[in-house]
Amino acid sequence: MQYQDFAAGFLGMGVFWVTVAVVIFALAFGKKVWGALAGMLDGRAAAVRAELGEARRLKDEAMAMLADAKARREAALADARQLLDSARAEAARVAEAAAAEARASAARREKMALDRIAAAEKAAVRDVRIAAVDLAARASQDVLARSFYADRDATLIDRAIASLPAAFGGHRQV
Repeated sequence: MQYQDFAAGFLGMGVFWVTVAVVIFALAFGKKVWGALAGMLDGRAAAVRAELGEARRLKDEAMAMLADAKARREAALADARQLLDSARAEAARVAEAAAAEARASAARREKMALDRIAAAEKAAVRDVRIAAVDLAARASQDVLARSFYADRDATLIDRAIASLPAAFGGHRQV
């Protein structure tokens, strides 16, 4: 009797029947629920893999863009260095040309000054010679006029006076 009492008591309990219902429900619908749950998890895993692939692709693009930017930066730096070098060379060339022009200008001015000095010296020498010739001519006239008599040596005096300009190179100023 014990078995019957046990079976009657156990089978009469609501917990038993709820447990049986849950087990039957799990067996009947477990595959569908598990399949749906697995499908949802697989979809989520696929989405995560796609996002990881997209992130990897974006990372590769960013690395390529970084490498390109570094290459362009290096090229720009090289261009800037080249421009600076050419600017320095041009500045040195312009400075040398300016210095050469200054030296040439100084040489021209020095030559012009020397030419002016030489011309002034030549004019002074010419003026002194003319003054000396005039003075000598007057002195000769005075000496000749005192030492010769006009009637006797007139022809000698005329010849001497006529030859004076030729003797002094014809530089007589009046």
